[in-house]
Amino acid sequence: MADPQHPGSGLTYASAGVDVEAGDRAVELMKDAVKATHTPGVVGGVGGFAGLFDVSELTSYRRPYLATSTDGVGTKVAIAQAMDVHDTIGYDLVGMVVDDIVVVGAKPLYMTDYIACGRVVPERISDIVRGIAGACEAAGTALVGGETAEHPGLLGEHEYDVAGAATGVVEADELLGPDRVRQGDVVIGMASSGIHSNGYSLVRKVVNVAGWSLDREVSEFGRTLGEELLEPTRVYASDVLDLARAFPVLGADGEQGAGVRGFSHVTGGGLAANLARVLPRGLEARIDRSTWEVPAIFRVIGELGKVPQADLERTLNLGVGMVAIVDASAADAAVAHLTARGVPAWTMGTVAAAEPPAEQDVDYVQGAKGVDGGAVRLLGSYA
Repeated sequence: MADPQHPGSGLTYASAGVDVEAGDRAVELMKDAVKATHTPGVVGGVGGFAGLFDVSELTSYRRPYLATSTDGVGTKVAIAQAMDVHDTIGYDLVGMVVDDIVVVGAKPLYMTDYIACGRVVPERISDIVRGIAGACEAAGTALVGGETAEHPGLLGEHEYDVAGAATGVVEADELLGPDRVRQGDVVIGMASSGIHSNGYSLVRKVVNVAGWSLDREVSEFGRTLGEELLEPTRVYASDVLDLARAFPVLGADGEQGAGVRGFSHVTGGGLAANLARVLPRGLEARIDRSTWEVPAIFRVIGELGKVPQADLERTLNLGVGMVAIVDASAADAAVAHLTARGVPAWTMGTVAAAEPPAEQDVDYVQGAKGVDGGAVRLLGSYA
C-alpha cells in the first residue's frame, strides 16, 4: 500500500511519525550534561544498551542494603508544556525519586530516566534531560542512562511525560525507620520550594475554574502564576545525608545514638499521611501548625477554589517538603546545621504516646499508604 503522504512510495517509520534522526540529535545535545553527573563508579559512556555502575565499593560495607525508588512528575508537566519551559521539570523528577531513597538513610548511587513524547524535538528533550542531570549532580547521583520514546498518535505533538528510577545503598544497621523512633523525639520541618510535584490535578482544576491564565501577574507571588506553579522541587538528598552523617543513628559503641531517627518525604497525601508512615504503632507525632507560615501559593489556591483546609492538607505539602525526626538533645543543633546549609528548618512538633482520636477527627491520621504505623495529630492554626 502506498504512503498517502508520499504517493508511489512505501510506508516508512518517518511517515508513521517517528524521527530517528531527531532522537540522535537529542542525545548529542544532552551528552555533556549527562557526563557531568558521572561519578567514579560509572562504567562506560552515554548510549549503551545498559548503564553500568561499579559496585566494588560495596565490599567495604558490613551488610549493604540496596534501596530503590521510581516515580514521575505527574500533571505538572502540563504546566511546563503550556509555558514551553522544559529545563526545570527534571528537578521535579529527581526530587521525587532520590528523596524517597534518602528517607531510609541510603545514598543514591545512580538514576535512569524515561521520556515519552508525541514528537521528538531535540532541543526540548535536551532541556528536560539537562534539568534531570543538573538535579542529579546536586544530589551526588550519577545519571547512567535513559530512554526517549516517540509515541505519535498516542501523545500530542507537544506532549510528553517523564519518569525515572534510582538505586541507593545503606548499611543494614544504619537503616532509618519507625523502629528507631522514640517517645520524646523532636520533629523538624524543612521548607519546600513551593508545590513541588504533587497535587497539580487539584491546582490546575482550581486555576481553570477560576479562569486564571498562566501569564497572570499575581502580587502575592511577585511573578506570574505560571512561574510560581513551575517552581522546581527542592532536592534534599545531599542535605539529608549530610545531616544523618553529622548526627549519626549509631553511637561509638554501636548502640542507638542521640542523632537522627528517621526522615519523611512529604509527597502525595500531604504532611500527616507521609509522616505517619515512618512512625511505629503506639506513638504519634504532635505537629504544631503555628510553627510555620503557609506560603502564598497554597493560601491563594485554597481561597481561590474554596478548598477545605483538610483537603489542602491531604493533597499539598503546605510549605513542608521534608521532615526529620531526631533525638531531643540534638534538635537545636540539627536545625542550625540545616539552616547553615541553606535549608530553612524549624522544630514543628514532638513524638508522644498515642492517644485515641475524637470521632471523625480530620486533624488525626493513623497509618497511611498501606503502612499500619503510627499516627500524626495536627494542632492549632497556621501562623
